Amino acid sequence: MAFWQLTLPASADSEDALTNFLWEQGALGVVEEEAPGVPPRLRAFFAESMSSTRLLAAVRDYQASLRSLGFAVESHGTEITPLLDEAWASAWQQSFPAREVGRRLLVLPPWIEAPSRADGADRLTVIIEPGRAFGTGHHGTTEGCLVLLEEALAATPGAAALDIGTGTGILAIAALKLGAPTVLAIDVDPDAVAASQVNAGRNGCTGLTVRLAEPQEVADRFPLVLANLLTHTHLALAPQYARLVAPGGSLVLGGMLEDEDGRVSETLAAAGFTTRSRLALEGWASLRLEAPPS
Repeated sequence: MAFWQLTLPASADSEDALTNFLWEQGALGVVEEEAPGVPPRLRAFFAESMSSTRLLAAVRDYQASLRSLGFAVESHGTEITPLLDEAWASAWQQSFPAREVGRRLLVLPPWIEAPSRADGADRLTVIIEPGRAFGTGHHGTTEGCLVLLEEALAATPGAAALDIGTGTGILAIAALKLGAPTVLAIDVDPDAVAASQVNAGRNGCTGLTVRLAEPQEVADRFPLVLANLLTHTHLALAPQYARLVAPGGSLVLGGMLEDEDGRVSETLAAAGFTTRSRLALEGWASLRLEAPPS
């Protein structure tokens, strides 16, 4: 069996929209590629039965529609090429190598065996199956959240957590590995709920509850709340964050462009939150904030 590989340029403000569009077109997998000095791009894989001509035309039409809305979208470099079965598997798997994150975590896909370190300082392994749900640890915004999550749990060991918009479940699973006794993970996407449940099983997680729900449906307060979402969603959820984070608790946020996180900090400062840490990676910013003591 053969596959199609579609390659197209992306930018920070168009990447999410283009990725969602590719999934809607029937992509079997989408890889976000970013490297210093190289313009970011997306690689998507499609079944051989797809019409490459219609697919390419649909992508170019969508790129044009994004440009008409003011997004910085470059169509030059968009191309589609055939891949044999072996090439598809290799291309997909090579895009998700094992990745050390922070001081204690190692994120890897299920086809890579966790390496043994000669010094005996083995990292905590988080196994994530790349798929339709967001979050593999290979993107700046997810990595930033993981680093600040580790920092938050070091400051408040044993804090129970709420993960809003869990995606693959990577933050929830990492929180458990780092010592959180229980995590409630919620998402409004059934694909994300299913993916996080599968990944929880791969990691042998206990203490994780995954639920199809919105933040407004959660009644309890938590010492630690995690949310890797876009800036406009953080701004809309600010009242919910104030309600859900326990007094003196930590709020770890990701998914903001570097020039947008200031708006989120200011909005939450008005609700009494104090910004404790900020981490910028690959053009994305993550924040660790502390709720007022009472």
